[in-house]
Amino acid sequence: MKKKNKFTEAQIAFVLKQVEEGTSIAEVCRKTGISETTSYDRRQKYGGLMPSRMIRFKMLDEENARLKRPVADLSLDKSMLQDVIKRKP
Repeated sequence: MKKKNKFTEAQIAFVLKQVEEGTSIAEVCRKTGISETTSYDRRQKYGGLMPSRMIRFKMLDEENARLKRPVADLSLDKSMLQDVIKRKP
């Protein structure tokens, strides 16, 4: 299960904008209470996106994860069936 983010997309965008405008990452992290690692991860993932785009990106990411599960299940089933066919004389 995914950990719930305590910041909204608008807040994340505001933090990223502050860093882009020249405020040091350490200062922004201290003010917002996030780690520098989190800041770098968010900048890498959401850099340059507006809040509406961030929401859309997040929805697509969740949909992609949801669609990958059945594919993985079917691939496993196929692999198991192929093993059974190979074993039969």
